[in-house]
Amino acid sequence: MKTIITYGTYDLFHYGHVRLFQRLKAMGDKLIVGVSTDEFNALKGKAAFFNYQQRAEMVAACKYVDLVIPETHWQQKPQDIVALDVDIFGMGDDWQGKFDYLGTLCQVIYLGRTEAISTTEIKTNLAMPHTKMVLAIPQLIK
Repeated sequence: MKTIITYGTYDLFHYGHVRLFQRLKAMGDKLIVGVSTDEFNALKGKAAFFNYQQRAEMVAACKYVDLVIPETHWQQKPQDIVALDVDIFGMGDDWQGKFDYLGTLCQVIYLGRTEAISTTEIKTNLAMPHTKMVLAIPQLIK
């Protein structure tokens, strides 16, 4: 049995997240997703719209995900890989090279991100005043 693991905040769960999980799951039999806790996000200087429990529930509902675990600190990844008998560690290519050190424990892969979608982009667009959003999509105005 081949086990894959990935980590992230997964705030404002979207189709880019689903496609990442789908691609990772296709590489093996079991996909484990570490979801960053609220406390860990605070240490990283990040704030999520949904709390950890809500984000973990959304991720767990995805049909490609077999197990969700809390990600509580940076140093946990090597421990999880060993404890969960992980074969492949996968992340988006925006993390390219950052986790190469895990290559002594398992295969490390970086996947291209889904184009035209990101949680940051969603948050930015939602923060725009309504008039700017309407001007950005004039084809809807008739």
